[in-house]
Parts: sequence; structure tokens; C-alpha cells
Amino acid sequence: MDRMPSWIRRHVAALRALLVLTVVTGVIYPLIATGVAQVLFNGNANGSIVHRDGKAVGSALIGQSFTDAGGHPVRGYFQSRPSAAGDGYDPTSTSASNLGPEDVVDVLPVPGGKDGEGGPDEGRRSLLTQVCARSKAVGELEGVSGARPYCTPDGVGAVLKVFPGRAVSVNQACPATPFIAAYQGRTVECARPGEDYAAGETVPVRGDVTAVQVPADAVTASGSGLDPHISVAYAGLQAPRVARERGLDRARVERLIREHTTGRALGFMGEPAVRVLELNLALDKA
Repeated sequence: MDRMPSWIRRHVAALRALLVLTVVTGVIYPLIATGVAQVLFNGNANGSIVHRDGKAVGSALIGQSFTDAGGHPVRGYFQSRPSAAGDGYDPTSTSASNLGPEDVVDVLPVPGGKDGEGGPDEGRRSLLTQVCARSKAVGELEGVSGARPYCTPDGVGAVLKVFPGRAVSVNQACPATPFIAAYQGRTVECARPGEDYAAGETVPVRGDVTAVQVPADAVTASGSGLDPHISVAYAGLQAPRVARERGLDRARVERLIREHTTGRALGFMGEPAVRVLELNLALDKA
């Protein structure tokens, strides 16, 4: 070794270091970490899988839908928070919608039009319209008002594009009746799909809604799109429907909600939240 040129000795030393570190960090450490996790935290290390009758029905860490084959909510179950991860709660596509509070104008679908891939033109709903549509749907499901500020009664964003001589309810496609007839002396028109309204002034209209009955987490997705919890308020809103559909006493359903509510992290961070999957499984047992 001493007779080798110095540059060869440096390369051999580097190769030895590479092999040693590869074995230590790529083999020994992962085996030790995996072994400790499997022994001490077996459930967590394997995805916190929830079983019923010996069959895996979901994960305590990932939300899921409780809908029928047509995508409609199963009325006897508590519903989860909306998800923007893939087709919903997809851990391989975890994400938020990345739409901000200024995203209030829809792109209306053009009848007979095509999208960029040759499929039917479906347009694009703004974040505001998504919130309005979800609030309206939840209100109808729970038998309460789904009205919200800046939303029209038909569940789209109450937004005008204002021009010098006219105003357009830009999210209500013709022949819909605009949510207001006039704005500052201008007659309000319905929007014509395909027409460019970019030059108009964007004016969201708050309306006269003062009491919102549908909680925020019922109409907005979480940052990950995988949230397995809902707020206590949203669970409480659903309790009468679930009790009625299952023929259970409402007080019993509310007791189950309390039993499956987590506290604040470390006693002071965040808000209490309800574990939806475990609550629905408890209802099945009840």
C-alpha cells in the first residue's frame, strides 16, 4: 500500500469510507430503526391501520369518503372533510388546491366545447364557488341553511364584473337569473360562456347573510388533503341526521362523538377534533 502513488491511496481510502458508511447508514441503521419501530410502535409503524372483524377498513391517519357508488353521502354515516388530494384522500397525491382567497371568478364551460385534451369542456370552478357549492350541499343534507357571505342562493360565488354601462354576474351562466337585478344603476346580466370579461372590475357582493350554520371545515380541504378529523361543530351538525337515519337516540350519538374526540395537542395547541372513521365504526357496533 505504501508503494502506491498518493492519488491511488486517496481513492482507496475514499472507497473504504463509502463502503463503511453505506453499510452503517444504508443497512445497519435502517434495520435497527425498523426493528425498534416494529417492537415498540408496531401499529404506528405499519400505517395505523384500523381493522373491523379482522379486515382492514382504513387508516387512523388518512381520511376517506363515506359515499355510495354514485358519490352521494351515505346518510347514516358522518361525513369527512373535503379533500383535494387526487380523487380524494390519495396519499400518493397529497396536496391542497393551491387556490387563494382572490380566486373568485369561474371559467364557465362552453356548451359543445373541448378542453385541451379533446374531452368535453368542464370549465373551472373558483375556490369561492367550490366553497359555496359545498355549503349549499351540506345545508341540504343536514336540513339547515347553507347560505354564506359572497355566495348566491344557487351555490356559486356572488361576483360581478362591472363595466361602464353594465354589470355581469360572472359565475352564473345564462339563462340563470342573476342574484341581484341591478348594481349602482347598472342592470345585472347573466354570464355568457366563452365571453371575455377580464376587462371588467371584479366586485364580490357580500349579501345580507349574518349567521353561517355550516362550519368552515365542511367546505374547505386541509393542506394535506388527508385530514382524518372534523371539527366538533361539524360533527354536532351531522348528529341529528345520523341519529335519525340509524334510529338511535340523539344523546347516544352525541356521547359517541365525545368518546371519539381528541383533545388539544399537549393540552394547548390546536382544537379538539373528531376521528371520523373510528366514530362511524362505533356507530356500526351501536
